[in-house]
Amino acid sequence: MAKTVGDFVIERLKAWGVQRVFGYPGDGINGIMAAFEHAGNEPRFIQARHEELAAFMAGAHAKFTGEPGVCLATSGPGAIHLLNGLYDAAMDHQPVVAIVGQSATTALGGEYQQEVDLQNLFKDVCHNFITTVTTAAAARHAIDRAFRIALSDRCVTCVIFPKDVQEEKAVEQQQHLHNTIHSSVGYSAPRVVPRDTDLKRAAEVLNAGSRVAMLVGAGCMRAADEVVQVADVLGAGVAKALLGKAVLPDETPGCTGSIGLLGTRASWDLMSGCDTLLMVGSSFPYSEFLPKEGQARGVQIDLAGRMLSIRYPMEVALQGDAAETLRALLPYLKRKNLRRTRTSQPSRSIRR
Repeated sequence: MAKTVGDFVIERLKAWGVQRVFGYPGDGINGIMAAFEHAGNEPRFIQARHEELAAFMAGAHAKFTGEPGVCLATSGPGAIHLLNGLYDAAMDHQPVVAIVGQSATTALGGEYQQEVDLQNLFKDVCHNFITTVTTAAAARHAIDRAFRIALSDRCVTCVIFPKDVQEEKAVEQQQHLHNTIHSSVGYSAPRVVPRDTDLKRAAEVLNAGSRVAMLVGAGCMRAADEVVQVADVLGAGVAKALLGKAVLPDETPGCTGSIGLLGTRASWDLMSGCDTLLMVGSSFPYSEFLPKEGQARGVQIDLAGRMLSIRYPMEVALQGDAAETLRALLPYLKRKNLRRTRTSQPSRSIRR
């Protein structure tokens, strides 16, 4: 049974499956720091050397595990230091929840020590969800919404806890009255797959090509088998954006290694010579390393609809999970006998 709001926050994090929190102590979060000790350090508090590192660590945790990363910082300058790491997570579409302290509600608006307008500070990087908890009863739905939105939108969210609120008596369940919110823990990701008609349109483009090039990014991190299968059927070479470097080993048949400023000659040649481009789970920004406009027909797969057809004019843009969509696309693809765009190993790196 939670005793304080700080205790409740730690219990709620644990209920969401959080096993570790990256942060740096400060008196603006004393109520939450004490709660780690009360809970026997479960979840585990991992102290970084600096708040910026804590945010980067939370983002890295999300990237490598698929779980939401959590970072914790005190008010004022501690909160400000989180920004660089949070922007990194936001730009890479990673679910991260930032929990930050604030001056006591009794001092807000009085230019108190380390009082910073955190709502405005974080409103850009955490625009999907940011809230300040000003009453103990609001802690429950604030934490629940921060996690659910971070996971569903693959974004950064922020919950601000004034110092005095952290030490108030916890309200774990409100009375069922007007102006109350009754939230719960848990999120199940949907199965996002394009319609069959769109999959068939994409297959028609890919089947018609004789020199198919694939470009894979971070969205394929859990779709390696599907990438290999599709590349094999299409006889396609596979280039990797920087965030997709770990999708496949460079020694994988047909893999040309990285693409871009630190890319390989093989990837450059692959894109320069292809007549069809299949981009999966990547927002690779450098258009000069992609086929020239009009050179290749394009098909793109991305879970975020807003990221479709903004790097190359795609003929078919499919919104869907990389693994699920590639798996659904496979039955419509025709195996190519010619393997014109495949190469055994990437050659040396080049700069262009």
